[in-house]
Amino acid sequence: MKLYNSLSLSKEEFKPLVPGTATIYDCGPTVYNYIHLGNARPIIVFDALRRYLEYRGCAVTYVQNFTDIDDKIINRAAAEGVSSASVAEKYISEYFKDARALGVRDADIHPRATETVADIIELIETLIGKEKAYVSGGDVYFRVDAFPEYGKLSHQPRDALLAGARVEVSEIKENPMDFALWKAAKEGEPFWESPWGRGRPGWHIECSAMIRRYLGDTIDIHCGGQDLLFPHHENEIAQSEAANGLPFVRCWLHNGMITVDNKKMAKSGGNFFTVREAAAVYGYDNIRMFILMSHYRSPVNYSEKILTQATAALDRIKTARANLIFIAENGADGDATLKIPLEAYRERFIEALDDDFNTADAISVIFELVREANTALAADSPSKKLAREILAVLDELINVLGLIYGETEEIDPEAERIEALIKERGEVRAAKNWARADEIRDILRDMGVAVEDTPQGAKWKRVR
Repeated sequence: MKLYNSLSLSKEEFKPLVPGTATIYDCGPTVYNYIHLGNARPIIVFDALRRYLEYRGCAVTYVQNFTDIDDKIINRAAAEGVSSASVAEKYISEYFKDARALGVRDADIHPRATETVADIIELIETLIGKEKAYVSGGDVYFRVDAFPEYGKLSHQPRDALLAGARVEVSEIKENPMDFALWKAAKEGEPFWESPWGRGRPGWHIECSAMIRRYLGDTIDIHCGGQDLLFPHHENEIAQSEAANGLPFVRCWLHNGMITVDNKKMAKSGGNFFTVREAAAVYGYDNIRMFILMSHYRSPVNYSEKILTQATAALDRIKTARANLIFIAENGADGDATLKIPLEAYRERFIEALDDDFNTADAISVIFELVREANTALAADSPSKKLAREILAVLDELINVLGLIYGETEEIDPEAERIEALIKERGEVRAAKNWARADEIRDILRDMGVAVEDTPQGAKWKRVR
């Protein structure tokens, strides 16, 4: 498998530190609001990557953090007249509701910044001891000049980074590029005791401390949105490698942004749609489809048209799957005359995902399989055996990407009545009692049920 490493700006063969395993750290949300579609992209993409690595036999340890103390959280708490902890707890809970509804599995570990303060302090002390950081006015800053490789992830000279960065001007910093590891407490803010006085962690140091605690000094994959590449991930590299003296990350993965009118979707810009708002119109599963239909590194411009297309695309897969299930139960016995190269579809699917996790091409392979399945089902007396073989491969591929989830566990509360009505309809049609047949048809229509008559019998589905 090859992945595009933002550090080398090239596709590289994925070689984990320990063969057969993978350690992954995904920068999670700052929990002060509901997640929006831009937040959802890395959550979905890297959940699918985790699934794929497991499918290929890797034992994955997946860590996704919560930043649960931050200026935005403090400001929201002040505006609402509640504690910062209350705000964080609320939106962590809301995050899980949305993420799980998107088919995203919980990480193996979900550390919080507030639960890692002791580790953060220890890491800062190491940096001070190595003269990579300094105390000034109750704050602690990383000394960028003490890390000569600073900028290696951004691939920009330091003066260009300074010009493009939102650098806090401060008389207490040695260099405008130096960044805060620890912030002295302001009046009314949450704080923790430290060797430098009361304060709270800086944003960047949180992730370095969590990674070192839960995954070690060097990890296989660090992922997140392109907007985190600088300064967040650049600063993580500097402080982690300066403290540990080892390479920090073997492969950096960054997903492209979701834009609205070609501007980055962001809460700060006010041009965002929450996952919950979009799901109320399109459904959570269609949002997942929308995200995975594009290559993860490509920018995606949000529009209702694209989400509608994603909905139609996923419906095609669901319909084909439902038809396969029906024929697998009601089709002809014996072998099919039509042969489908199922192993070739599996190989092409793997080939697509092995090439920098190209979910767009992988989904194209699924659609080709769906088209061939539809052809097989349109043949005279389609075979149960063939339907089951196709269904097994189709389910295998869609499960890798998590495209259809939860449906097999859902039981229609009116299914028993619907089946009874359909059975009666068949009986009265056979008896040429057309009036009762029409009456049953109208009852089913009012229940939101569409019935299709096939040589294998009647099948039904919900249409609303």
